[in-house]
Amino acid sequence: MKDTIPSPKHLYSIIVPSFNRSDEIRELLTSFTALDFEPSRLELIIADDGSEDDTALLVKNFQEKLPFQLYFYSQTNQGPGAARNMGMQYAQGDFFIFIDSDCTVPPFWLKNIDLALKQSQAEAFGGRDSFRPDFPDLLKAINYSMTSFITTGGLRGRKGKKLAKFYPRSFNMGLSRNLYDKIGGFGSLRHGQDIEYSHRMIKSGAKIVFIDNAVVYHKRRTSLKKFFRQVFNWGVARINLYKIDPTMLEPLHAAPAAATLFLFLLFTASFFSQSLWYITRILLFIGLGILGFSGIHAALKYRRFSMLILVPIIMPIQIVGYGMGFISAFISRIILGKSEFTGFRKKYYQ
Repeated sequence: MKDTIPSPKHLYSIIVPSFNRSDEIRELLTSFTALDFEPSRLELIIADDGSEDDTALLVKNFQEKLPFQLYFYSQTNQGPGAARNMGMQYAQGDFFIFIDSDCTVPPFWLKNIDLALKQSQAEAFGGRDSFRPDFPDLLKAINYSMTSFITTGGLRGRKGKKLAKFYPRSFNMGLSRNLYDKIGGFGSLRHGQDIEYSHRMIKSGAKIVFIDNAVVYHKRRTSLKKFFRQVFNWGVARINLYKIDPTMLEPLHAAPAAATLFLFLLFTASFFSQSLWYITRILLFIGLGILGFSGIHAALKYRRFSMLILVPIIMPIQIVGYGMGFISAFISRIILGKSEFTGFRKKYYQ
């Protein structure tokens, strides 16, 4: 594959899907005003998925504040994958980069991507997400849980972790135009589409790198209810991915579901057996100890006393929510043989 690696003459197209997220877009565009990168080598595309808010007007106002080209394209509501595909169709760059609307970027973000791609000669990349110091405590606690080795954070296959394969995620990932021409655009999955897309990158034989210092600040969900719906849908997505290609389901991906089911059955059975009730109490004590230790570690890491309470609440929500979504989709698609199971959709952001 030739001419896939950025050079000083190449252009980055940064694509952000959006749907009624003008507040998030405002914060994202504000972060781009401090971006330290050659303006002639990037364009930013807001790929709008039929928003009914003031996103279009907001982008228009920012076009005069940014030193590089900022574009707004819109379509009828079809989902984030279709919005990203629309963005790629309009993009002029040789390398496409995706971030989500609930992210912001530090000044060095694109410069680090550019340097890493040149050094590695990679055709695609994935970066990590983190938090900003000014994030509310709840978002910091969610970030801790999301990146913890104990929870599903251990499934994300980040650099240095061999428990699961690394898949670039759409909140911070990119690929060359030539690779896009080879594998096409995003699929129709509502959730998990970035994993399916990354899977096609891997199967194509493209060189993919994880760029640890290409970090974006990710707000994720802003309430416990929204966070539960999100992780539930992630569990659902893993089964839908399995139905596309069984290799996208690794044994470890079923761990949260297995733990959720085991604890439910054990707790239920313990009402009928004194010995099982004794085992349940031991496991409960161990679990509370792990959660307590995680809360202390998070409190020291973020220097916030509230982590002692928030982290022990959020970590079980993440594991059980993911597990419930996985089990629900497994019953629907594998046992009952039904078509794609979508999980929360209409009230996903409520």
